[in-house]
Amino acid sequence: MKFLSTLIGIVLFVLFFGFALKNTQEVDLHFFLHYDLRGPLVLMLLGFFVAGAVLGVLALTPTVFRHRRETNKHKTTITTLQSSAQQVNAQPQPDGVTTQ
Repeated sequence: MKFLSTLIGIVLFVLFFGFALKNTQEVDLHFFLHYDLRGPLVLMLLGFFVAGAVLGVLALTPTVFRHRRETNKHKTTITTLQSSAQQVNAQPQPDGVTTQ
C-alpha cells in the first residue's frame, strides 16, 4: 500500500510539474484601486491555491477548538462518573435477609 501511494505521489508530481512548465507565460492581475500584479501564470495559481488553503484552515479553527472543548468536557464527565461508580462499588453492601 505504501508503494502504491508513493507511486501515485510521483505521478501527480510529474503531472503538476509538467503543468507548471507549460504555463510560464506572463499574466496581469488587476485589483481594485489601480493595483496591478504581473507574473507567471503558474505562480499566480500557486499563490491563490495557498491563500485559499490558509483561509480554509483559518475558517475551521473555531470548529476545531469547539470540538476540543467539548471533548475535554466529556472526558471530565466520564472520569467523574467512573470515580463515583468505583466509590459505590467499594462501599459495603447491606446484608440481605437470610433464611434458615
